[in-house]
Amino acid sequence: MSTTFLLIAVCFLAYANGANDNFKGVASLFGSGAANYRRALLWANLTTLAGSLCSFYLAQGLLLKFSGKGLVQDVLVHSIPFMTAVASGAGATVILATRLGFPVSTTHALLGAMIGSALVAAFGEVNLAALGSHFMLPLLLSPIAAMLTSMIMTWVAAGLRRRMPSDTNACLCEEESETLLLAGNGATNVAWFDGPIRRFRVGKQADCVNREARVLLGLNRRKMADGVHFLSAGAVCFARGLNDTPKIAALLLLVPALGAPFSIGLVAAMMILGGLFSAKRVAETMSHKITPIDPNQGLSANLTTALLVVFASRLGMPVSTTHVSVGALFGIGLLSGKAHLSVIKSIVLSWLLTLPCAALMAGAVYSISPG
Repeated sequence: MSTTFLLIAVCFLAYANGANDNFKGVASLFGSGAANYRRALLWANLTTLAGSLCSFYLAQGLLLKFSGKGLVQDVLVHSIPFMTAVASGAGATVILATRLGFPVSTTHALLGAMIGSALVAAFGEVNLAALGSHFMLPLLLSPIAAMLTSMIMTWVAAGLRRRMPSDTNACLCEEESETLLLAGNGATNVAWFDGPIRRFRVGKQADCVNREARVLLGLNRRKMADGVHFLSAGAVCFARGLNDTPKIAALLLLVPALGAPFSIGLVAAMMILGGLFSAKRVAETMSHKITPIDPNQGLSANLTTALLVVFASRLGMPVSTTHVSVGALFGIGLLSGKAHLSVIKSIVLSWLLTLPCAALMAGAVYSISPG
């Protein structure tokens, strides 16, 4: 029976995670008008699912780290009631924030739930050194790093765009010209045409038409930028699935009969359900309430988030995709002077409350759990 409760609690946590987190990667698509809500939501869930399934091969370090080993005593790590309380407390905190429209960190909620459950347990002690160096430090530094990186990327991209021609339509064209050859014996020269020479040029489409060149490939800079924007949004969602899925699946390590592949697959499925049915309020906050953005700024934010989260996942660092993505948007808002500071303050306050809220809820669940 206790195993069943653990399974239900983990599924609940995975659903809450998907509801709060899945849309964050595509918020710039929706916010900049590059995609409507349904199209952005579908892209978010497909790429998140891909990242979740790949996490079994690419993020084993996080799977082990979020079993709680090294943070709390081993006797708690191997306790089903303890892990059930952790999943319940973290899930309740994240779903509450989702209902209120606040993008919070599941990583932060898991840490708070582990601490609260450990403190309530009769033998519970928390390794504060491991908590600070392995968990809290990456969580604190990641939004700052994202803010600075996004500001730099946006500034550099704006400079490059100013140096590019204003015409958004370019082409690769082919044109032919005759080659004039000369021959003679010193006194008399004879000229004739040796045949056409084909040259390939890249330029404006209007120039190619004027030269009567044959257009091989038409390029629209705006459409190309939108395509890269979609790919970057997918990369963010992929990175988030890669980073978050093993953290949640680690709670099921106490059920060896399930196995790691099944645990990750189950968590991935519940994350997708949460993302499909309960993401609207957080989507609105991330897309429109932090700062107005255009497609170019959204691309910079997405590239920043994907880069930092994938890098952290490969190093086994439990950064929060939420903190990174919000930090990137905040950096863009500061650079443009259009950041909604009141909304950002509310989000930061929700981050500060996430850990104690999860600790209280998990502690309460553990205190009433049997055995």
